Amino acid sequence: MSVDNNDKYLTPITPDQVKLEIKDPVDPTALSQAKDIIKELRTSTDSTTLNGSVDPKQLVAVAKKLGDIPEDINTYIATKEECKAAFDGLSDTDRASLVNIHARVSAFANAQRNSVQDCEIDIPGGKAGHTVSPCKAAGCYAPGGRYPLPSSVIMTAVTAKAAGCEIVVLASPRPAPITLAAAHIAGADLFLKIGGAQAIATMAYGIDAENEFGPAVPRCDTIVGPGNKWVTAAKSIVQGYCGIDMLAGPSEVLVIADETANAEVVAADLIAQAEHDVVARAILLANNQNTIDEIEKAVGDQLSSLPEPNKSTATEAFKQSFAVLCKDVDECVTISDDIAPEHLEIQTKDAMEVGKKCANYGGLFVGEHAAEVLGDYGAGPNHTLPTGGTGRYTGGLSVFNFLRIRTWMRIDDQKASQSMVDDSIVMARLEGLEGHARAAEARSLTTEPAYKKAKN
Repeated sequence: MSVDNNDKYLTPITPDQVKLEIKDPVDPTALSQAKDIIKELRTSTDSTTLNGSVDPKQLVAVAKKLGDIPEDINTYIATKEECKAAFDGLSDTDRASLVNIHARVSAFANAQRNSVQDCEIDIPGGKAGHTVSPCKAAGCYAPGGRYPLPSSVIMTAVTAKAAGCEIVVLASPRPAPITLAAAHIAGADLFLKIGGAQAIATMAYGIDAENEFGPAVPRCDTIVGPGNKWVTAAKSIVQGYCGIDMLAGPSEVLVIADETANAEVVAADLIAQAEHDVVARAILLANNQNTIDEIEKAVGDQLSSLPEPNKSTATEAFKQSFAVLCKDVDECVTISDDIAPEHLEIQTKDAMEVGKKCANYGGLFVGEHAAEVLGDYGAGPNHTLPTGGTGRYTGGLSVFNFLRIRTWMRIDDQKASQSMVDDSIVMARLEGLEGHARAAEARSLTTEPAYKKAKN
């Protein structure tokens, strides 16, 4: 298929035409289907209870029906031996790359973990503080659809391990050898060869005991990782019963460029994003038309040599991609903050200063050489990032998704605590909570509790 460079891959729009798109990431049809799958899998049909693990026989049947595992396979598990064999079977180059990526992601995640510590302060009459502790079991999902994504295995499982999770359960359908190898180096404790809503349900509700189809699976305290619309729908169903990282929509990149930007580099980054999925989106904000024109031409030139199916996927994704001519870089920053893109690249002069002006994004990539794909493949920061404008209020996957900050207080000196007691009595009665007031009065050295007055 030849590419006509006169076609506009990046639809030109004006700043006024840019709308803040906060779309519901949960597809209604996928949600209904995910509910049916989960109901089919659980041993209890009462969705209002916390009882009812996943039936392993049903799980295997559903996994076969949906193409997760072949008809002649009767297990939902990939053993640690399989994962190690896959790792050992890699070429020296592939193995070294996996080891290097693992090391960089581990270093960053460990630094994050070490950045938050237990603390305590003095309070009247005692101490108060918080403890930082990991959840016990983490569920990690890695897509297994259009492309195998061993990088997602490392990003999720390594981060959970760095947080200190005792058990890491990984799920990925139809795992390629490189995915199994990534699970080995990431230290996953269980590998479920299933995907979609069935994988999320299994990690959320667990499998009670070892059985003919595989081992017991613990109920995971939090479930993380990117996935298709059924994964996202299932995560929306189980959140609350367990924690989740985010409800992620289609992937996106936004590049802020000026006259100093390398058009070929920017085009390559836009294409890299577009080949993710037909619903992915690439956005260009620039302060001059010549920059936009050069990047547009470079996109066409490079897309013409992209192999299939990548070319068709990227071409379709460009249909919802666009370019905006802004009056200056500051207007680019304003529009970018409104969009709050998943990936934000700054390819301008004084790129770091421009980056510091930006407030809303998932991950920031500063300068021509800081390619977003380097973030995808293990520069250190996690590549699981908020999409669809949610970067306005949340960040990407990190060790903090697996950590619990729990507070405590202790009173050692009752006399010294009386100012807090008195304030609590007053505030409780202002709120109309007499029982609260009396509970505080029970600790008072000067005020007789109301319940005693009533008794007398």
